[in-house]
Amino acid sequence: MLVEANVLSQPPQNPSGNQNSTSPRSRDNAFQAVWRNPYVRVPIFLLLIYLTYRFFGLVSHVFVLALIAYIVAYLAHPLLNWLVRHRVPRGLGVLVVVLLILSMVGLASTLLVTIVTQFYDLVQKLPGLTANFLTWFDTLARKYTALRSLDVQLQALTENGAQTLQKYLLPYLQKYQSALVGGIFGIASSIAEGFATLILAIYMMLDYDKIGLTLIRMFPRPWQPFVLDLSNNVSRAVGGYLKGQLVIAAFVGVFVGVGLALSGIPSAPAIGFLAGLFNIVPYLGVVIAITPALLLAATTKAVILKLILVVVVFVAANQIEGHLLSPLVLGRTTDLHPVTVVLAILSGLALFGIVGALVAVPITALAKLLLQEYYYPSRVYTDGP
Repeated sequence: MLVEANVLSQPPQNPSGNQNSTSPRSRDNAFQAVWRNPYVRVPIFLLLIYLTYRFFGLVSHVFVLALIAYIVAYLAHPLLNWLVRHRVPRGLGVLVVVLLILSMVGLASTLLVTIVTQFYDLVQKLPGLTANFLTWFDTLARKYTALRSLDVQLQALTENGAQTLQKYLLPYLQKYQSALVGGIFGIASSIAEGFATLILAIYMMLDYDKIGLTLIRMFPRPWQPFVLDLSNNVSRAVGGYLKGQLVIAAFVGVFVGVGLALSGIPSAPAIGFLAGLFNIVPYLGVVIAITPALLLAATTKAVILKLILVVVVFVAANQIEGHLLSPLVLGRTTDLHPVTVVLAILSGLALFGIVGALVAVPITALAKLLLQEYYYPSRVYTDGP
């Protein structure tokens, strides 16, 4: 600091003889001297962090739309690469993807109207279904004394459960049912947001590689190889898990819906949709969807046979998911032990609710991959700290 003070105290060298002007170098030195002061830098950094936080708070909705568009582009990128390898221009491939997305949205909107209507009818019938099921189980418990204690617990558990479910679900189902009958995109703002997201996704699909290169260039050059390697690992773990789990969830939904329909269970498409939707979180869809399936099976003829068929369908879906699809689709990089998966889901649910449960497994898979790629080969792990 003393040397800097002496330099700053000397008059600047000006060949023209004008003592009032300062050279660019002296101005740079003055700025650097001020910037080195922590009492100047810390408040500026805090101010920048606060302004960034406020900025993202104001544009968070736009950021979410951009993130959705990027996810669409990310999921479509392998298909576009496949089309390019088969001599299909990328622009034409993007058009094919857009047509597929619009077809899926149209099909989903039609299917969603039917599913919400069936859910509405199912929730309305829940008290009667529960009463019929408890009556049947009470008759069974009278024949088999070992079931009497379980019968009492079931009576206590379901006494007000159906009424409570009706109280909280029916108003929302009525609102969404009326909105869906009027059109899935009947609100102008939804149309505008959907159109804007689609346009963003089209641009991102066309220039997907350039977007990634631009993001990497934001980092200092010495960091770029590490950032590139890290992004590839994140893509393998999180992206690979997301793609694989969507495929598995779609299979579980179709398998459960078709299986229950062939078994003669009412509202089979609605239950299949429920199983597929919640199966984005591993194993959760089967657990949630089996309860209404058993209640509906208890109202049909040949009750015992239908109950057995429901259990067989859900057990088969669970076994195919756990022992065939998960190892085959997700691969070794995201293959986690079932105990690890359950603990991750419970931890995420306890910390951040349903959002935590959704992101818990991919974050755990990423942590496992980072340990394998960076920590285990490091000298800290092999030689100790």
